[in-house]
Parts: sequence; C-alpha cells; structure tokens
Amino acid sequence: MKIKANEISALIKEQIKNYDHEVESSDVGVVVSVGDGIAIVYGLDQAMLGELLLFPNDIYGMVMNLETDQVGVVLLGDDSLIKEGDTVKRTKEVMEVPVGNELLGRVVNALGQPIDGLGDIKAIKRRPIEVIAPGVIMRQSVNTPLETGIKAIDSMVPIGRGQRELIIGDRQIGKTAIAIDTIINQRDKGVLCIYVAIGQKNSTVAQIVDRLKKYKALDYTVVVAATASEPAPLLYIAPYAGCAMGEEWMHQGKDVLIVYDDLSKHAVSYRALSLLLKRSPGREAYPGDIFYLHSRLLERACKLDEKYGGGSLTALPIVETQSGDISAYIPTNVISITDGQIFLTTDLFNAGQRPAIDSGFSVSRVGGDAQYKAMKQVTASLKIELANFSEMKSFAQFGSDLDPTTLRVLKHGEVLLRVLRQKQYHPYSLSHQVFELFMAKHGYLDDVSLEDIQSTLDKAYRYVTSNQKIALALIDKEKEIAPEVEEKLHLTIKEFFAIERQI
Repeated sequence: MKIKANEISALIKEQIKNYDHEVESSDVGVVVSVGDGIAIVYGLDQAMLGELLLFPNDIYGMVMNLETDQVGVVLLGDDSLIKEGDTVKRTKEVMEVPVGNELLGRVVNALGQPIDGLGDIKAIKRRPIEVIAPGVIMRQSVNTPLETGIKAIDSMVPIGRGQRELIIGDRQIGKTAIAIDTIINQRDKGVLCIYVAIGQKNSTVAQIVDRLKKYKALDYTVVVAATASEPAPLLYIAPYAGCAMGEEWMHQGKDVLIVYDDLSKHAVSYRALSLLLKRSPGREAYPGDIFYLHSRLLERACKLDEKYGGGSLTALPIVETQSGDISAYIPTNVISITDGQIFLTTDLFNAGQRPAIDSGFSVSRVGGDAQYKAMKQVTASLKIELANFSEMKSFAQFGSDLDPTTLRVLKHGEVLLRVLRQKQYHPYSLSHQVFELFMAKHGYLDDVSLEDIQSTLDKAYRYVTSNQKIALALIDKEKEIAPEVEEKLHLTIKEFFAIERQI
C-alpha cells in the first residue's frame, strides 16, 4: 500500500492542529552556576521575589534576584548536592514556617524544624515569614508595661508591651543577660517569648536553653537558632521566621516578647548574600537596602487596637558595637527604627556595675506612658540625680577640697548606682524594686557604707516582708504607693534601722 506525500502532509497538519497540551516553560529552569550557597537559574520568567524553588535532592531555595533571563537564588540546604544543568521547579509558594502553641518549649531552626531531639512538631498552621506590618489604623498607643524585673531598666528606661527597645553595647558586657532575665521575668505574667539566636555558637545556644529550663522559662518560650555553622541564608531568614511565630499569637490577642540576638550578625549575613548575588556594595560594603532589612522586621512589632484583638509584639533587638561606637552604620540604622535604646558601656561593666547601663545614653521613647505609678513615684528624679552625680564626679577629680553639698551629691550618686546593681537570673517583683528605690530616694542609705548597701537592702526587705507584707502586696496589686502605705514603709524602715543600731 502506497502512502502519498500529500496524505502525509495532511496527517501531520491534523496532528499539529489537535495538539493542545500546554507546556509552561516558565515553571522550569536550569541551574547555570552554583556555589557559596547561591544558585543562578536560567529561565523561570514568572518567578516571584521570595518564592520557594525546588532543586534536586529536595533542597529548597528562595528567589532574591530577578534579572532579564535568570534569577538569583539563595539555597536553604547543602549546595554541594546541586550541580550545573540541574532542573529547578517553581513551587508558587513563599517561605512559610509552622506556628502555634505546639512550638512552645521547643528549639527549632530557621525553617521551623525541631533541632532539640524531642520529635516532630505537629503544628497545624503555617504563616509566611514576610508580611506587611500592621498599619496605623490597626495600632494603639503603648500603655501596658512589660516588666523586665531589672531595677535599672524598669526605673529609668521602662519598656511597654508593643515597644521596640534596642539593647546595644560592646561584646561580652551583658546584652544577652538582660534579654534572658526579661524572658525569665515573664513567668506567670501571660507573655509568650521567642528567642532568636543569629550567628551564635551551638554551645552558647545550648547554655541559654539550659538556663531557660532551669528557671522554668522554656515552657512559654520558643528558641529559634540559626547558629554560626549554618549557611548565611538561614541566618538571614531566622528573625523573620521568629517574628511570624510571634505574630500568630499577637493576632490571637496575646502578648508576645521577641528577642533578636543579634542584628549585627544578621546584617553581616545579608551583606554576604548581597555581595555573592553581585549587588552593588555601598557604605561599609553593606547593600543600599540594609535599612529596609531591619525596618520591615521591627515595624511588625506593635500593640494592636482592641478592634483587632488587642495583642502585642514587643521586640528587643540586640546590636553589637565596636569600642562603644554608637554612631556606626548598623547601630544608627537600628536606633532610628526603634523606640529607644538601652546602652551598655565597658567602663561601667569594668567598674563592677551590673547591668552596665549608661543612664545618659539610654532612653525609652514610649515606656514612660506605660510605667506603673508606683515606679514613677520613686524614680521621678532618678535620671537627673545620676546625671548630676556623673557631672560632679568628672569635676571633683580635679579638686581636693569639696564642700558638703558636693560631697552629699557624690555619696548619694554612688548609693544609687549600688542600689541599681543586680545579679543575673534574679529578676525582682514590682514591690521589691519599688521598696529598694524608695529607700534610696528618701536618703535612708546615704549613711550606710557602700560595701554594706546590698546586705542592708536584703535585710530591710526581709524585715518589711515579715512585718508589712500587706503593704507590699498592695503595691503589687494597686501598682501605686498609697499615702497610708508610704507612711507604713517609712515607719517600718525607721524601726529596722533602730534595731540594726542596737545590734
């Protein structure tokens, strides 16, 4: 049987006409180059910024560069398992992490996967790590204190629920200690906590988890760890992942505290990614959008209006300075985004002041509105007195003969600094803080030797607790010092010193 040429031609035309199988080449790409945790993929015309891509061996990557005919992808896994020519598929999904109460008490990585050996996390809900921060209409003014239990902070730079308060200072002078003490102090206060460790050693994270367990704080805390041994992309997404976990509870009407430790290493990881993606370096080799990196993270912390649930997300970002240089690029960026800063100095730390908070540089721009009346009553002039002391001390070192007024100001300043000292992992209740600051304010400690101030405070507190327990309970309940309570405190303190003198 002969097949004519025109029949073959007609047959092919018919086949072509009826071929309606759609091929979307834009959903598949090819790896052009790979290395240092970065893959350049040809194709994927429809890929979105921040979209997840699936590589061979079940490795995921996130789109960070969109170019004319290729995309730059940061890999969230081992880049040695990927080679040139590999096929890459779009997932049409953005990066998400598990959220919910199932995460409490767990240690997870930046992808929300457990790394504590306690089994899988059976979270039923997920949230994208990048969302637009709540708008002005959704927010309300910060009006409720977030008690840290640290005298120097609650008295001078109070933090409100929904605030962003930066903790800044050189390395190894107690920045993380403040954050951990604040988490420990949230026990029984209805605040859920998230601690994000960025670029720290595994051993350091293990120690922090151990401390949280010891003080029964891990039960209401999630630890998100992106350690120094992990690739830069995981360090980059870690704070956003932690923030997404906190936002879930905030939108349920709960109060949440999140610690970013620290954003200096976060900025460095983003710089590494940017340079590898061939983005233009700017000041100190940081890319031009480094400010946006932290602003879109920290702006998500807020106090929601009652109409939107009334929850809050309080952020405590930590930034490391070099030799106390508060005017460097990243510190000034984060200072301009936050609502105040707690500045720790090496000089105070070396002088034995713990925590080493500089009362001059430290400020809270909204905390005063959220400070309990009892604390305001005993700390109204505290910062001014410390400023006077600091100024007089610098002048007094040049003179030998000092008048009684100057000597009195210097002694009172030294007393205040001693009263503001506090041991790590020992947060104080409101009434305990108020009582000690009450004694300092009214000059009861001015005649006590500096070495005996802490022991005198401890003895006096024990005496008042046993004799005026109701007065202290009223301070904790009413959040203010009523006139009758103030009178009882004065009488009890005088009784205590009378007994002490007899001894």
